[in-house]
Amino acid sequence: MTKKIKPSILPGFMELPPKEQLIFNDIVSKMSKVYEQNGCMPMDTPLIEKEEILLAKSAGETEKQVYRIDKEKNKQALRFDLTVPFARYVVQHMNELDFPFKRYQFGKVYRGERNQKGRYREFYQLDIDIVSPRKLDITNDAFVISLAAQAFESIGLKDYRFQISNRKILSGLLEMLGIAEQQEVMGIIDKYDKIGKENCIKGIEELEEVINTVRLLGVNEQNLRVELKIIRGLDYYTGTVFETVIERNENYGSICSGGRYDNLAELYTDMKIPGVGISIGITRLFFVLKEIGFVGSYTLEDTLDYLISPIGNTLKECIEVNQALQKQDIKSEIYLNKDPLKKQLSYADAKEISTVIIIGEDEVEKGQLIIKNMKTGEQTKVSRKEWLKREF
Repeated sequence: MTKKIKPSILPGFMELPPKEQLIFNDIVSKMSKVYEQNGCMPMDTPLIEKEEILLAKSAGETEKQVYRIDKEKNKQALRFDLTVPFARYVVQHMNELDFPFKRYQFGKVYRGERNQKGRYREFYQLDIDIVSPRKLDITNDAFVISLAAQAFESIGLKDYRFQISNRKILSGLLEMLGIAEQQEVMGIIDKYDKIGKENCIKGIEELEEVINTVRLLGVNEQNLRVELKIIRGLDYYTGTVFETVIERNENYGSICSGGRYDNLAELYTDMKIPGVGISIGITRLFFVLKEIGFVGSYTLEDTLDYLISPIGNTLKECIEVNQALQKQDIKSEIYLNKDPLKKQLSYADAKEISTVIIIGEDEVEKGQLIIKNMKTGEQTKVSRKEWLKREF
């Protein structure tokens, strides 16, 4: 007898039951719609990149977490974020793009994270980036923050907080004190009040402009906070940086982060291509939303409208009704297993389908349909021809 394998997945990966997957998909769809409505263009890049592309601008813990693919000639790795491949894409397709180029991308990334609650080795990100050769106005930094705010609002999430800083403030402090070692950064930040702002004025001016522009773009004051401790771990950030937490649930960490990068494309071109981006960690966000009860009370507006239930030899007529509904953009499904009506109604109830259309041989003969309201239990017989002619 063949030994059975216990079905399981590796630690650090997420699988969802169908109902939660519908909510997950709905969240991504609503957020993506916000980005498209604001002029962002969709794009994608390969999961696997040349190792030299991915690791050229990474450092520290991120480099240790990269999943490498062993090849004798061409060293390859799984992408650890969407921004580094995006920089390669921009330079490679420079003549095909309109600048400033605003893009959004939804895709999986991979990091060898330590196995712990809420941190995944395979996870989805939803990114916005704006790039433009030679110059990109600082107001774009505020714009991407405002788009992320709109994305959160589109799913009904209001209790979030953008924590915003600027790396030039920190750089100014380090330069003034002649300190190059990054491990001393946190100690320097603690001494900020004693040092004074005249030595890092550019960063403060940029930070002030970003905050003011974010307000103009309609982001609620209560969702913003200047937080000078924010420096971001990836070393390609050069100016504005930000992280986002859910109010009263800060222990889950950041669900959205990003910043300004002025030199990310320098490995591919001598042309300076500044950019700014923000990334929502969709997988972690979904985990947190489940933990705080948000997913449990989430309302799906775009669910299946009808289940068409054949009783006896009526499949042909059920298909005709289904096709007529779908031509009107009505979402419907035929129950294809030859099960008793009670089981078919239980199926509809489990999928939260509000209306069942029952078609038995008697209904076919009389040109009728039975319409059953699953919420009230009421059912009525109607003329098939007249019912399908009505506006849905």
